[in-house]
Amino acid sequence: MIDIKLIRSNPDLVKANIKKREMDLDSVVDEILDLDAKRRELTGSTEAMKAEQNACTKKIPAMKKAGEDVAPVMAEMKALSEKIKAADADLSAIEEKQKELMLGLPNMPDEDVAAGGKEQNVPVHYFGEQPKFDFEPKNHVDLCENLGMIDYPRGAKVGGNGAWIYRGAGARLEWALLNFFVNEHLADGYELILPPHMLNYECGYVAGQFPKFAEEVYWIQNPTSADKKFMLPTAETVLVNLYRDEILSEEDLPKKFIAYTPCYRREAGSYRAEERGMIRGHQFNKVEMVQYTTEEGSDAAFEELVGKAERLVQELGLHYRLSKLAAGDCSFSMAKTYDIEVWIPSMGIYKEVSSASNARAYQARRGNIKYRGADKKLHFAHTLNASGLATSRVMPAIVEQFQNADGSVTVPEVLRKYMGGQEVILPVK
Repeated sequence: MIDIKLIRSNPDLVKANIKKREMDLDSVVDEILDLDAKRRELTGSTEAMKAEQNACTKKIPAMKKAGEDVAPVMAEMKALSEKIKAADADLSAIEEKQKELMLGLPNMPDEDVAAGGKEQNVPVHYFGEQPKFDFEPKNHVDLCENLGMIDYPRGAKVGGNGAWIYRGAGARLEWALLNFFVNEHLADGYELILPPHMLNYECGYVAGQFPKFAEEVYWIQNPTSADKKFMLPTAETVLVNLYRDEILSEEDLPKKFIAYTPCYRREAGSYRAEERGMIRGHQFNKVEMVQYTTEEGSDAAFEELVGKAERLVQELGLHYRLSKLAAGDCSFSMAKTYDIEVWIPSMGIYKEVSSASNARAYQARRGNIKYRGADKKLHFAHTLNASGLATSRVMPAIVEQFQNADGSVTVPEVLRKYMGGQEVILPVK
């Protein structure tokens, strides 16, 4: 959530930054300011009436003791009480409307983030060379089927479109990837979290997914109660809620977490031929990194997360590029995002395997997550996240970039210890 103080003091800056996302919300900002002025004026008049009510309440016992007639004062009190009740109702309605409008404002992009949509994304650098083959390379769907790694037909049978089943070497390679990611992050001092997959509404609200994107998740209704939860779309959604409504100490920051979870997405995206297989799905595995930091430590934490995600792809030996996203391609809650995109030879394009993002204080303000600084004052924490990594894009990149002329796939060296020393995955006879 954007700070109301900033909206009051510099509405033109807020409007200009939102326009960088290719969104025009000038009228919404103006309405927020109008409601804010009414709220502050009504708050002042209501507090004055309450002060008058308190003064009258205090003098009634003295009047009774002196034998004075309190009936006029009681009548006055009753009328005043009705006015206060009506004013409180009006104030509540204004506050609710103002909050609703403010929740509809996306995070402000950082100053160095380019305006525009994905066409304005800028590659920062590349790692390695695009693989060249002296044979006709196969796509990851055919490779995974020939190698007995993925069962697409039975995945669709039991889970519908956008579902698959890992089998044999595919299941082992998936598990190897997850173990590799987790072990690397643990070595870097991150705490491992295994969170619940069914979350309450507040989690989506704090993360910035609700109320605007509430229809993009899978909802679960308890048939025997009013309890309603949703399946997490990413572990970030739960990790940024760990300290909701809590006050941290500056000495405790940064806090660094990783979590392995499946991720559940209603929108599996395009069903174009080049997007078949594991490139898009309703459920996929991911290891997520999240940090809570001070405002001063926010930029360094972002660089750290980007570096750690890049290092994983580098150690796997995959060719990729790092791209800085334009404002319109950053998600709703994020002020800055870098994508790590691996090369998928059969598609001739790069596909994102990690998004490293800085939400600044946007999520913490929604979740009332603060820390007490060295100045003894309370400050909103900064939250950051990065995938480390999403396997449903990594595995296609591995099998395509490391395929051999005989249809086999070479296992990346860093994964072999998790696969019993296996160096090559051979086609299933």
